[in-house]
Amino acid sequence: MFDILQYPFIQNALLAGSCVAVVAAIVGYFMVVRGLTFAGHALPNIGFAGAAGAVLLGIDPVIGLFAFTIVAGISIGILGKRMNERDTAIGIIMTFALGLGILFLSLYFGYAERVYSILFGQIVGISPRDVQITAISSLLTFILVLALFRPLLFSSFDPEVAEARGVPVRLLTIIFLVMIAITVSLAVQVVGALLVFTLLIGPAATAMRIARSPLWAIVIAIVLGVCYTFLGIVLAANNGVWPVSFYIASLSFGVYLPVRLLSPLWRGRWARKSDPTINRGSTTASQEGDQEQRTTFKAMGNTQGSAEARGEL
Repeated sequence: MFDILQYPFIQNALLAGSCVAVVAAIVGYFMVVRGLTFAGHALPNIGFAGAAGAVLLGIDPVIGLFAFTIVAGISIGILGKRMNERDTAIGIIMTFALGLGILFLSLYFGYAERVYSILFGQIVGISPRDVQITAISSLLTFILVLALFRPLLFSSFDPEVAEARGVPVRLLTIIFLVMIAITVSLAVQVVGALLVFTLLIGPAATAMRIARSPLWAIVIAIVLGVCYTFLGIVLAANNGVWPVSFYIASLSFGVYLPVRLLSPLWRGRWARKSDPTINRGSTTASQEGDQEQRTTFKAMGNTQGSAEARGEL
């Protein structure tokens, strides 16, 4: 089964897929926490329009993909300050971009094979040059997340308090949307625009039901994302008929479903240990999980605030 690992195109696929899985898991965690899953759905569609425009101009579709998603991410951050405004901005920008994509394809008289491959992914056919671009882009995004980790986490869980303490919440939102745009552009090459949610949301949503702390949730999401990608590529290469994106999506759902069904058991124990007086009849498992994550980070924020008051930071 693993004899295929000796082939260069499989090695390229595994390298690129692992890089994308790591970044997608980290960014996906913050997407879930910040309620930006709709943006993760819209940006691949917007990127498809950019790829169609690039083909019409005779340039690499990946360039159009990156350009449209990054510009759309900045526009969403500027136009949507509140959550309801942001969703409206996302919907309007997405529909306009889809209209442009249809126009670009109607004006192109050739066979836009690379544009359509963006819908379904092309990880097995990725070139060494694309692997380098993917690795560099993933590394830069990872470094940016590390540099902004604490303020990003603070503004994700408690934006009002973060803004009161001087954290540039609006600027962080725009920067984070750009990171989502870059991650989406990378993930599209692995699972395609139609299933990009698989790597962005699946591992993060599963990890948040397993781990209590944000750091452990991110670590588990990374491990799950890399495992899904590795197994999906190996299974697809051995089967030779079914696409990689199908296996990755199936593995993601197959792991999430039992975790989703069984998570109330251990979450109930966590809630009873942290607060013995909690009213079990009026608190759902989902609310308990959110409260646990928020309580963990607020404790971190309080520790930092106390240190600032003592002049240690």
